Amino acid sequence: MAEKYQVKLSVLLETLEYCSDVYSAIILQFYRLWGDHIMSKQNIYDNDTFFDNFRSSRSNEVNFNDCIETPIIFAMLPDLYGKVILDIGCGMGQHTKEYAERGAESVLGIDISEKMLEYAKEHNNAENIVYQRLAMEDIETIDRKFDLITSSLVFDYVEDFDGLMQKIYKLMKENAEFVFSMSHPIVTAWDGVYDRYTRTETGERLYANLRNYCKEGLRKVDWGVNGYECYHRTVSSIINALIKAGFVIEECQEAHISDDMRTQYPDLFGGTIHRPEFIFFRCRKTA
Repeated sequence: MAEKYQVKLSVLLETLEYCSDVYSAIILQFYRLWGDHIMSKQNIYDNDTFFDNFRSSRSNEVNFNDCIETPIIFAMLPDLYGKVILDIGCGMGQHTKEYAERGAESVLGIDISEKMLEYAKEHNNAENIVYQRLAMEDIETIDRKFDLITSSLVFDYVEDFDGLMQKIYKLMKENAEFVFSMSHPIVTAWDGVYDRYTRTETGERLYANLRNYCKEGLRKVDWGVNGYECYHRTVSSIINALIKAGFVIEECQEAHISDDMRTQYPDLFGGTIHRPEFIFFRCRKTA
């Protein structure tokens, strides 16, 4: 969908360049200024219902973020002492605060959600943290470069993943690192038509269902709220976007959890034996 509108926009601009009337000039100037903002940006976390559900899930000590995502991504981070860090999609600021406490010189946390930033400023602030309301699609407006850029589970919401990777690359110092997580493509492939798992009569998960994995693009499903939206892309598309942007991929991890945790919390983590919920990358800018 994004490519279709970009093509139409480029054709329109080329046509208007050769028009001399006032109306064409006005339209041309409008698209030059606002063309990049025509496609909507995902802001599900300012939905009251979704935000309340998310905050409630994070308040539980046992959840996917704290038990799976956070330990893996933190283990992939370099030494943060003295680093200038950008946290894209900082959310409630838990990771941002941890980076600050690990000795970062400064941490800029950006997010599109006012609700998330309000919580972050109240509960996870520090002298070396700045929180800013900014969509990840607009990070080219940031006028500084970083030693480390991180992001946790937000890239599923961006339509132009390739373009975002190129913007991130430009914000990095030479030899800087880029560490991020996102929902695993096996997860984002789900289109809501059938259940995520095939189960026994007692509800035990037998195996994960995979459908339309090779069909990339927008997914609209009922998850937390009706009409939840994310973008599905294959593993190879993610890797190729990183390579195209100029990154060297140094490490890749898939979500995992111990057998003990699966046994102790089967309703929550029982499906993790069949599929990884998240995928993680550690990349470097070498030039």
